[in-house]
Amino acid sequence: MSDSSNDNLEQAKQEGKYIRTIRSFVKREGRLTKGQAAAIEKCWPTMGLEHKNGMLDLAQVFGNDNDVVLEIGFGMGKSLVEMAKNAPHLNFIGIEVHRPGVGACLMDADEAGISNLRIFEHDAVEVFADCIAEGSITTVQLFFPDPWHKKRHHKRRIVQPAFVESLRSKLKIGGVFHMATDWENYAEHMLEVMQAAEHFTNQSQTNDYVPRPDLRPLTKFEQRGHRLGHGVWDLMFERIS
Repeated sequence: MSDSSNDNLEQAKQEGKYIRTIRSFVKREGRLTKGQAAAIEKCWPTMGLEHKNGMLDLAQVFGNDNDVVLEIGFGMGKSLVEMAKNAPHLNFIGIEVHRPGVGACLMDADEAGISNLRIFEHDAVEVFADCIAEGSITTVQLFFPDPWHKKRHHKRRIVQPAFVESLRSKLKIGGVFHMATDWENYAEHMLEVMQAAEHFTNQSQTNDYVPRPDLRPLTKFEQRGHRLGHGVWDLMFERIS
């Protein structure tokens, strides 16, 4: 890294910005189905959000002042669409880097006829930094992120102190960061990071994990895991200051 790059990075840190130096995902393009491609073409003009357009005016984006739930890495989007359909009084933003997932989510959203969902196809860290106003989000959801289970890859996990601090400023006071994982080691890592994070309090009565709330749909993947005896851990931390 050059001296100028080091200077820019240090200045950004002093200004409280989070600069990603190690990515927490691998971009796997995959092939779009005809249905996914058609859904993107049809729905992107009304449901798509562009990182290049900068800071969002959420009331303008949704046409109302309803609370906003933001999900990082929604995969194929089935649970996100189900949540949006079940909670028309809330607005939802999904962020995903994999185009087939974006297409699948838009296809399901179009079929469900929902209007309270918007989608970014971009890196979540950059979206948070450049597009989400401080104190504007009610809930941030991170469900089953890549666990990077090998120890040498743990630094790639998205739940790290710097990211949590950058996320905190986007939550309203009383807003919640809700995480879920089926990797016990990652759950322990999440808990350790969040317990050390200032300005958050654990909503767990036992100061560790919470039962799966009804608002998080049970996925087929999760149902299969339960049948095989695999665990799933939910964590919910509230911003208190």
